[in-house]
Amino acid sequence: MGSTRSVTGDEASGAAAPRRVASAAAHWSLQRERSNLPALRVMAWIALHLGRRIARLVLLPITAYFLVFAPAARRHSRSYLARALGRRPRLADGWRHVHAFASVVLDRLYFVRGALHEFELEVHGGELVGATLAEGHGAFLLGAHLGSFEALQALGASRPHLRVAMVMYPDNAQRIQSLLRSVAPAAPLTVIAIGRAGSTLAIRDWLDSGGLVGLLGDRLAPTDAARDAGVRRPFLGVPARWPDGPLRLAQLLRRRVVFMVGLYRGGRRYELRFEELADFRRRPEDPAQRERALQQALDAYVARLEALVREAPYNWFNFHDFWGEEAREPVRR
Repeated sequence: MGSTRSVTGDEASGAAAPRRVASAAAHWSLQRERSNLPALRVMAWIALHLGRRIARLVLLPITAYFLVFAPAARRHSRSYLARALGRRPRLADGWRHVHAFASVVLDRLYFVRGALHEFELEVHGGELVGATLAEGHGAFLLGAHLGSFEALQALGASRPHLRVAMVMYPDNAQRIQSLLRSVAPAAPLTVIAIGRAGSTLAIRDWLDSGGLVGLLGDRLAPTDAARDAGVRRPFLGVPARWPDGPLRLAQLLRRRVVFMVGLYRGGRRYELRFEELADFRRRPEDPAQRERALQQALDAYVARLEALVREAPYNWFNFHDFWGEEAREPVRR
């Protein structure tokens, strides 16, 4: 997408060779939110006044709507599920994928309000987070668009020492963020926006105060996608581009990186997992050693994510052209 490269002989002669589509509209950050704010507010009213059981019934027509009227998301879901499941996905698989996503979005309303009584939370590796916080230097929590990050925020709200700020690109999710702020104005929804002046300093200051910084490492930032940046690693058998910026930032700031995921297990069950991914607090002087450590951390991240999407395939919510396959299709004249 906009990368500079040489022109081959076939292209110069006008042959229809595969090339990257120039339009930036395919990037996930520029995809429009399919919901509208009044509809979200109605859903929030149902959830908060009629209860989660009634609200989950409303998810059935919502899931059907998206399966019918979101052909691009449906297509990308099918492409992903075929690789994660190792077979041709059925209509029921697509339904489970979209319904899981809708369920997690609904549960955000309860998590940001601290309504933990609505859920069964199973936590693994929580002692790692506790030990990290006890050191007082903060840490990076590196996750993915897998399950729910808000489950961690809700857990943090119930533990005063656990302070989490989410580092994110917020522009394509303004409606849901606005809704979450309106239903939980007192909730500590700390967000540090990516790509803004002072973002790195804000992250450093939050870490220095002993807080945790959460990032999702399975999507390229718009600027990286535009210049064809990222590091290629195989994922579910097909090469994909991965951002190494979060790990480089953690290495620059000399912090520990903890892999975090909040898997949705159906119904009211969530499973939180924490595992150490890298420890950059003691950074080698040799640049080659630093780069090797960073690449090893990225390899470990991709491997863990791949294992998780095979374990819980309906939890991964990247409903876009993740592998860039459509961008490489031949341009038809």
